[in-house]
Amino acid sequence: MSERYRIDELARVAGTTVRNTRSYQEKGLLPAPIREGRVAYYSEAHVARLRMIGALLERGFSLHAISELVTSLEEGKDVRELIGLEEALTSPFSDEEPVIVEYPVLAKMFGSDDPVFFLKATQIGLLEATPEGLVRVPSMRLLKVGADLHGAGVPIPKLLAALARLREDVDGLAGRLVRLVLDEVLRPRLDAHPDLSNANELAALVRAIRPLAKRAVDAELSRALEKHVRLALGKELPMLMAVSEGKKKPKAG
Repeated sequence: MSERYRIDELARVAGTTVRNTRSYQEKGLLPAPIREGRVAYYSEAHVARLRMIGALLERGFSLHAISELVTSLEEGKDVRELIGLEEALTSPFSDEEPVIVEYPVLAKMFGSDDPVFFLKATQIGLLEATPEGLVRVPSMRLLKVGADLHGAGVPIPKLLAALARLREDVDGLAGRLVRLVLDEVLRPRLDAHPDLSNANELAALVRAIRPLAKRAVDAELSRALEKHVRLALGKELPMLMAVSEGKKKPKAG
């Protein structure tokens, strides 16, 4: 059975607000939900549509332009092609799901129940507080990396500062890659077919490009890690060895 959402769940999953969702529905941008009695249910197709609207807004489209685009698509094309393009553009890059945990679990992971730690971790997006008094962890993989680094000896303030800087750097890199693909690959095809009559072609192209971005980042990160590890070892290892040898020398009697 396909996933069904109430409007608040739909907005959360699609990364928008209930207010925006209602507004899009009133403007005809979002199909009507399925009603069972007094309860309205939304589907994955609604999630995909909301994500597409968000992506188009970020690209600079006005709601009026998006409305015209959606209308022309729904009148002149197979809706399955639209949904296929929506999913290709907006589906997650990772299969990792957020995890809800309790504060004592996090305190045990990091060996600290300092509220300042939780506050700063929330400020950089490593953790998110929930109305129920629990903690939402967007990426448990990243959190475990942080816990392991702390366990290896990295102080929590320096760890959080490094993770915040890592997020900024990766965000900038992702933005440049996406802008490159939009400007040089997708924009010419969108300009040539403003009615998205080439939706299937675009969806296939997007699906082919998506893994290329991750491979490029992985390759460059591996190269950079090798470079900096060698530089660090070349600089630090001789000094560490000299200190070690000095400690081994017997004292003069």
